[in-house]
Amino acid sequence: MVAPCEPPSAAPEVPGVKPHPLPKTVAPLPDELLSGWLSRLAAANYCDDAELLAHLRIDTAHGTALDFNVDAAAAAKIANAARVNPDVVRSLTFPAMTPREASLTAQMPFQHCMQCAREGLSLRHWRRAWAFDCQVCGTRLVQTLGKLREEQISGKLIYRARRGAEMLECAARSRGPKQLRRAMRAVTFAMSLKTFRGDPSFAVQNPRSEVRLFCLAAIAAARSHPLARLRTHSQYMTIAARAIADKKTFGQRS
Repeated sequence: MVAPCEPPSAAPEVPGVKPHPLPKTVAPLPDELLSGWLSRLAAANYCDDAELLAHLRIDTAHGTALDFNVDAAAAAKIANAARVNPDVVRSLTFPAMTPREASLTAQMPFQHCMQCAREGLSLRHWRRAWAFDCQVCGTRLVQTLGKLREEQISGKLIYRARRGAEMLECAARSRGPKQLRRAMRAVTFAMSLKTFRGDPSFAVQNPRSEVRLFCLAAIAAARSHPLARLRTHSQYMTIAARAIADKKTFGQRS
């Protein structure tokens, strides 16, 4: 009977002994996340992420756990192995965020740029719920799961979703909570139309394109049809359904 294969674990810590510097190093790029840089570092040294973390004696199974918090000891180990300053390592993590920004920043990757991902990149702005186009190459970001074929997505929906994403960014970074409350209220209505349950902030980070695009488009639609001007919930639902997407969206029949 063959014993099950277990993932590599971190080597036991030896006081005063640091991991050997890696044979090859790669320079981090602007807006790159620590987990993405570690993946490129691992690839350059012909190993996978788990093997690299084990070599560095960092006790975590996934590099994404370091994107939001890397302690001084882990930063020093990475810096020594990659031959960079620990401050460089810390600069690749998310900075302190307001509660609103944090709620709209994904803990795990939910979208990516197909072009930049081929080069092994994982960028910070891809984790933001309001990110729609790659800031490096301009390509529209795609979801990591449940990918929808392009011919099933109407250009009108993409246009409205892009506008909604811009409005969501303004709302998240505004000084007061009013704009974000309005945006999340529109998302809640869109969720009810798509029979999607959960927190509205998670809906705009959904790895399924049909949910995320529809919810972002709802934010733009709410700007044209403010809830305060509508008398009833059903009246808003009717107008929103027409405003968010046309009949051909997602291949639906009339």
